[in-house]
Amino acid sequence: MFLRSAATVFALTLAAPVLAQEAATPETLPDIAQGAEDAPVTLIEYASFTCGHCANFHSDVYPQLKADYIDTGMVRFVQRDVYFDQPGLWAGILARCGGDDKFYPVADMLFDEQATWLAGGTGDEIAANLRRIGLKAGMTEDQMTACWNDTGKVEQLIATFQANATADEIEATPTFIIGGEKVSNQPWESMKAVIDEKLAEAQPAE
Repeated sequence: MFLRSAATVFALTLAAPVLAQEAATPETLPDIAQGAEDAPVTLIEYASFTCGHCANFHSDVYPQLKADYIDTGMVRFVQRDVYFDQPGLWAGILARCGGDDKFYPVADMLFDEQATWLAGGTGDEIAANLRRIGLKAGMTEDQMTACWNDTGKVEQLIATFQANATADEIEATPTFIIGGEKVSNQPWESMKAVIDEKLAEAQPAE
């Protein structure tokens, strides 16, 4: 069962980091970004798929951010996964399973349906709920099983999370890095003010 393999990697990597010193360090994975490559401001969101405040951000704030700044070429957006628990890791594996092009559509589904898929009382029930989301996203049963059993990729995901979160001193989700400045979760108007300030700073001097 994928839960056992993913959970084993999660436990070994987080609870026994000394083991990593004895083996080759897993390769970290590149960010998956939305928006123009030459956007003047980059906004990074550290999020967990099991975080209620993250789900609220994606329902209440992200649509405005995308319409006003990402789709207009002013902001390049990056979501970086944080794994505080095993279901969050399983969801993160699923989000990456369909390839980079499906990451954000699947992430949207995971946040939109968070209360439903997390409602499972056991790991097997949560797994079944996640499979239903994967099927709706166009993945096959075999594809999802292969992703969840790919312990090498799971190790890379955890190593990427650890490296990024350590570098940016992330302690809670959602946390944002806007134009290089760490910003806590806040209402849209406050975040918009920070983005506008960073955009103004990025304008070339006349």
